[in-house]
Amino acid sequence: MNPPDALPRSPELMSRHDTGLLVVDVQEKLIRLIPGHERIVFNIRRLLDGAKILGVPATGTEQYPQGLGPTVAELAGRLGKIPGKVAFSCGECPTALQEWSERGIRKLLVVGIETHVCIQQTVLDLIAAGYRVYVAVDAVGARGAIDHDTGLRRLELAGATLTTVEAALFEWCERAGSPEFKQISALVKEPLS
Repeated sequence: MNPPDALPRSPELMSRHDTGLLVVDVQEKLIRLIPGHERIVFNIRRLLDGAKILGVPATGTEQYPQGLGPTVAELAGRLGKIPGKVAFSCGECPTALQEWSERGIRKLLVVGIETHVCIQQTVLDLIAAGYRVYVAVDAVGARGAIDHDTGLRRLELAGATLTTVEAALFEWCERAGSPEFKQISALVKEPLS
């Protein structure tokens, strides 16, 4: 509990109570084409584990699963039912977003692939729909560096907040000294194998 004279929490910060995690199209056939894909999957897995510890709702999507295959198994097992889509934006899969909105969740941390296509179109649609959107830069990727970098710049200029996996986990956790903090701290310290 915060002391009575503590500053109010900034509305710029995510919390476990007002944020959802959206994992976009981390599928078997496409992920292997992304430079650094092992780190992207590792970081998304840590976010999913942290979300479970802290009670942050999470969902995912699959882009044309008939052609691109299923979500990477390590992530799919943590996501439950994953809707498919053919539009690049996840706006085509509104069910989870509607449920979250009804629960007061108006901030979304978006991760996945590809930065300049499905991530970009999803984030721009979410901003247009009134969501506060965060993108974990170490949990998104694209086949080309220029596409990735340009996508991130465009998203930031459009109003998305760029962050990292570690920053997001600690924002959700908010304070040290709890059993959840110890679990989050252990996630942050995990080495990429």
